[in-house]
Amino acid sequence: MKNKTLFLTLLSITVIAVGCNKEQSTSQQMDKVQTETKQAAQDMKDYTFAQKAEFVKTMQGQLDALNKDLDQLSAKIDNASDAVKAEAKPKLQALRDQAAQLNKQLEETKDATESTWDSVKAGCQKAYDATKDGINSARQWVSDKIAP
Repeated sequence: MKNKTLFLTLLSITVIAVGCNKEQSTSQQMDKVQTETKQAAQDMKDYTFAQKAEFVKTMQGQLDALNKDLDQLSAKIDNASDAVKAEAKPKLQALRDQAAQLNKQLEETKDATESTWDSVKAGCQKAYDATKDGINSARQWVSDKIAP
């Protein structure tokens, strides 16, 4: 489990580094992040009920990273034109709502029993995937709307 935590930490660092790399195009960065996200998602599917606490800890870390991504997107949008801000506001709110749903799923995961573990874990994973995909789409949208 320490390897998974280490992996997820390295993944987060990689995502940040990819975001800071100006030599790669946005689509190259997105492809790399999506590949790494798929690997992290696969690693999360392997948790058993006995590893519930570690799953919750890992997912909490992922949720924290998603919230940080949302804050970074929000900061970029704050520096944009009024038209972009007006268009982005509902998109950001929808993403924050998705993150709140993920947090709710994570809370349900903490209370899961052995008999409900697989379905609760799958629900949490589905909420994570939806939120991450939404943030990736929003990141692309912001890149298209705001010239570097």
